[in-house]
Amino acid sequence: MKFLLITLIVHNDAQSPRDRLREVVDTAVLAEELGYDGFGVGERHERPFISSSPPVVLSHIAARTSQIRLFTAVTTLSLLDPVRAFEDYATLDNLSGGRLELIIGKGNGAAQAQLFHVTAEDQWDRNRESYELFRRLWREPKVTWQGRFRPSLHEAETWPRPLQQPIRVWHGSATSRASVDLAAQYGDPLFSANVTNPIEPYAELIRYYRERWEHYGHDPADALVGAGSAGFYVAPTSQEAIETYRPIFDARLATLRRVGVKPVFATLEDAIERSSILVGSPQQIIDKVLRYHGEFGHEVMHLHADADGLTGKQHRATLELFQSDIAPVLRRVIPSRPLGHQRKETL
Repeated sequence: MKFLLITLIVHNDAQSPRDRLREVVDTAVLAEELGYDGFGVGERHERPFISSSPPVVLSHIAARTSQIRLFTAVTTLSLLDPVRAFEDYATLDNLSGGRLELIIGKGNGAAQAQLFHVTAEDQWDRNRESYELFRRLWREPKVTWQGRFRPSLHEAETWPRPLQQPIRVWHGSATSRASVDLAAQYGDPLFSANVTNPIEPYAELIRYYRERWEHYGHDPADALVGAGSAGFYVAPTSQEAIETYRPIFDARLATLRRVGVKPVFATLEDAIERSSILVGSPQQIIDKVLRYHGEFGHEVMHLHADADGLTGKQHRATLELFQSDIAPVLRRVIPSRPLGHQRKETL
C-alpha cells in the first residue's frame, strides 16, 4: 500500500496566508523525510481555504523535495480552461522531474458558481469535456478540437511538452457515478473521497467502477483504486489517542453545527466505529485499514496532512509513529503498484 498526505489548506485569521502556505511546504518536506509516497494539495475557491492555486504551491514543494510524488487533490477541471491547466501542469511536471500525478474532479462549493459561472446543471458536462481535451493535449503535439464550453482548436500546439508521456490522471469521486464512469471508460484509476459517510456508499461506487471498467473492455487486474480518510491521529494506546483527538473532533462538530450542517457522526466514538477516521493505537488503525481494504481493494490511501489542533510536536510524532509501526505492516500485507506506473492504454 502507498500513503499520501493531503491538504486543502484550511486557513483562519489567527495565521497569515504567508505563514500557512509555508507551513504546508514544510509539512511536505517532512513527509518526504519520513518516507511518505506522495503529498497532495487540493483546489478550493472560497473561505476557509487558500488552496486556489495548487500548481504554484506544488512547484514550491517540488523545489524543496526530490523524491515524493506530487498530487493535486483535486484539480477542478470543470472550472478551468483545459489548455491553461495543461500548460501549468506540464511545466510543473518538468520542474519536478516527472513526479506529478493529477486527481481531477468537478469541485465543490457555492463560490465556484459565482466566480466561474459554472452551474449544477452543467458542471459534469464541463468536467467531461475538459478532461477529454486535457488528455488529448497531454498525448498529441497538435490538437484539432471543438466543444461547447471553450473556443475550438485547429492544429493547436501546446508548450512545454510534459516530461511524463502520458501523465497518470486519477478521478476523484465522492458520490457521483458520472465521475466513476468517466474513469472506467478511459481506463483511469479512481480515488474515492471516503470522508463524509459510512463505508457502504463508497464501497458501492467502487463496485460500480469495477463493473464499468469491465464493461469498457479493460482487464480487471488493471483497475486501480485509492481512498481517503476522515481524520488521523495515532498514539501508543487508544486511550491516549482518543483523549488527545477528542477536543479536535468536538471543535469540528461545533463548526458544522454553527453553519447549519448536521453531523453524520455525532460522537468521536461513533466516528471511530463507523467512519473512515483513523484514531487509535497502531494495531487498531491497521485493523481498520484492512477492513476498508476488504471492501474497496484499494492500493493507495491518504491521511490528513494538517496538524488541525495538534501541537507541532504531536503532529510530527503521529506522522512518525504511522511510518514506523503501521505503514510497514500495511505495505507488506497489501501489495501495490508503483506510483507513476502506466498500464498499456487501449483507448
